[in-house]
Amino acid sequence: MIRIGLLLAATIASFTATIQPCSAQADEPTADEVKSVAEEAYIYGLPLVMAYTASYEFWLDKSSSQYKSPMGELVHSRRVFTYEDTAVIVPNSDTPYSFACLDLRAEPWVVSVPDVEKGRYFSVQMVDWNAFNFGYIGSRATGNGAGDFLVVGPDWKGEAPAGIKGVLRSSSQCCIAIIRTQLFGPDDMPNVVKIQDGYQVRPLSAFLKQPAPPAAPAIDFPKASAQLAKENFFGLLEFVMQVAPAGPEEKNIRAKLARVGVGPGKKFDFKDLPPAHKAAALEGVKVGMAKVQERMGSIGKRINGWQVGSAFGNRDFYNGDWLLRAAAAQAGIFGNNAEEAVYPMTRWLPDGEIIDTGKHNYTLTFPAGQFPPAKAFWSVRMYDGKSQLLIKNPINRHLINSPMLPGMKKNDDGSITLHIQKDSPGADKESNWLPAPDGPVYLVMRLYWPQGESPSILPAGEGDWAPPAVQIVK
Repeated sequence: MIRIGLLLAATIASFTATIQPCSAQADEPTADEVKSVAEEAYIYGLPLVMAYTASYEFWLDKSSSQYKSPMGELVHSRRVFTYEDTAVIVPNSDTPYSFACLDLRAEPWVVSVPDVEKGRYFSVQMVDWNAFNFGYIGSRATGNGAGDFLVVGPDWKGEAPAGIKGVLRSSSQCCIAIIRTQLFGPDDMPNVVKIQDGYQVRPLSAFLKQPAPPAAPAIDFPKASAQLAKENFFGLLEFVMQVAPAGPEEKNIRAKLARVGVGPGKKFDFKDLPPAHKAAALEGVKVGMAKVQERMGSIGKRINGWQVGSAFGNRDFYNGDWLLRAAAAQAGIFGNNAEEAVYPMTRWLPDGEIIDTGKHNYTLTFPAGQFPPAKAFWSVRMYDGKSQLLIKNPINRHLINSPMLPGMKKNDDGSITLHIQKDSPGADKESNWLPAPDGPVYLVMRLYWPQGESPSILPAGEGDWAPPAVQIVK
C-alpha cells in the first residue's frame, strides 16, 4: 500500500501544463469540458500513478531507499515491516513478503510455488499497473501444494505448455507478484525463509529450457517518486497508459482525456493555457480529490465504528467504477480481494469521536468464542493516524494477532481485552498492550482467508460477524 500524498497545487500545475492550447481549433474544449475531464482524469489516473511510482521505487530506482531488486528478479523480505519502512502506507507485518516485477512483453513468465505445510497460509497476489488484482495462487485459491503458473501479458495468444496449472492474464505489460507467507512468531522465521527459497519466477523459455525469444525494446522508464508524482502526475499517467491497453470500459474515459491532450504517446505542451481553462482545471481536480476522499470514507458500512467493505478486485470487480478504484488506492494500494482478506479499519468510536491516544486510553474486547472468523489468521494492527505508518514504541510491537492468543491474558469470562494506549498498562496487562502514538490512531483489522460460512464477515459489510467497538477508558 503505497504512500503518496498528492498535493492539489502540484497536481493542478501538472494537469494545466498538459492541456494543449487550441484557440485556433474549431473543436476546442470548453471550460466546462476541461473541468469535467480534469475531475475524471484525476480519479481515473490516481491508481495507475500510484502503482507505477511504487514499482519505480521498488524495482527501477537503485538510489531509492525502498529499492528491492531489478525487474524479473524475485526478492525476499526476511523480516516483517517496521516503522522504518515508509514507502508503503498501512503496511502488513503479519506475513513476510516476497516480491517481483515482471516485464511480459517478450514472453510470459512462470511463477512456481513449493509445497507448503498444511496449516500455514501463503498467497501469491498478482496485480498489474491498472491496480487490478488479476489472479491468485496459494492456500485459498489453489491449495498448499506445489505448482507452476503462467503469467501472460494483455496481447499474449499462445497456449500453456504441459504441466502448467493455471494461466493468469495481466491487463498491463508489466505486473507485480506479491507473495505473503505466514509467520507464526519470531522463532518461526527460519521456516519462512525455507519456504521463500522455494518460490521461483522464470521466463517461459527458461522454464522450458529453450532459447529465449528476442528481447523487447528497451523502455525509457520516467522517473517517479512521491514528489514527482505530485509534479508530473499526468506525465506518469500517460506512460502507464502506453503499457496498459484500454479495456472496453476504458474507451470512453480515454477519449475524454485525449480531448485535452492526455493519452498514450502524447507529448506535453508547456505553453500558456487560457485563464478560463486554468481555473476550470483547478476546480475539476479539486472536485476529483474531494470525491476520492469522500468515497474512501464510505467504502462498505460503518459497523461499531469500523469501516467494513470490499474495495479491491480485478477488472470485472470495478467494471468502470474508477472512483471506487481510486478510493481503494488512496486507502492503501495493493490490498487483497475480500475473499482473500478483509480489512476493517477505524479511526472512530461508535459515536464518531476520533480515537486519540494522546488524550485517552482505549480498549478493544473480543468476547469468548467471538474472535474474527478467519480460516488462516487475524490481526489488529496500529498505525499513526496522520501518516498511516507504523510507530516506534518501547516494546517494538505493532500488532496483536491470533497466533499470540496463547500468551495473552484472558478475562474471567474467557474474553480477551486489548489495551490501546501510548503508555504501558502495567506489567500484568502488557501481554495485551497494543502501543499507540501520542495522538490520533488508525487501526486495521486483518482477516486472512475470511470464513465463508456463519459466523462470517462476508459479504464484506453484510456478514453476520461484526468487529467489536473500541471503548474509551473512563
